[in-house]
Amino acid sequence: MNTFITNQNWRYATKKFDASRKVSNEDLQTLKEAIQLSTSSYGLQPYKVLIIENPEIRKQLQPVSWGQSQIVDASHLIVFANFTNIDASHIDSYIKNIAQSRDLHLENLTGYADFMKSKILGLPKEQLAIWTSKQTYLALGNLINAAAELKIDVTPMEGFEPEQYNEILGLNKQGLNASLVAPIGYRHSDDVNQHLAKVRKPLNELFETI
Repeated sequence: MNTFITNQNWRYATKKFDASRKVSNEDLQTLKEAIQLSTSSYGLQPYKVLIIENPEIRKQLQPVSWGQSQIVDASHLIVFANFTNIDASHIDSYIKNIAQSRDLHLENLTGYADFMKSKILGLPKEQLAIWTSKQTYLALGNLINAAAELKIDVTPMEGFEPEQYNEILGLNKQGLNASLVAPIGYRHSDDVNQHLAKVRKPLNELFETI
């Protein structure tokens, strides 16, 4: 646990990446598995994760990301895109995956499937989209923590225009919406932010035991 806290103190929202350094395929695979293993409500994972390597696409995305340099300079650009609607087919596919992964009969999972459908399918569309978007933040947390273990920098971003991302990446046609953006790579030696003290509320102010 001490190592975990040390790594959390090391990480920060990198403002300037070293464009000459790339995350290895091995480390990228580790980060992908960390995202895959993230917790989510019901285990449904109502999102898709895009890894943008194409420099031309990233150039298109930079202006709609408030012009931030991390979009083009980072090794990879990760976009978390939530499903804007969940229908019965999403849940049925997930239930089938449970049955196959745990060697269970589908009929034994009917009750769980019906319960999920009763809780999810009746939600208003706007509320459902908010719920699926929240799930991407859980996945982002796993990415940040795993990257810190590997000494890979991550910059979580909400400073972008989702509608433009959806257009450029063709997300609307897939029923998806860009929820979060996270460039990953390695901090540039010129980024002065890496030397700044981490600012957080003191423990006695942040926590209350009841």
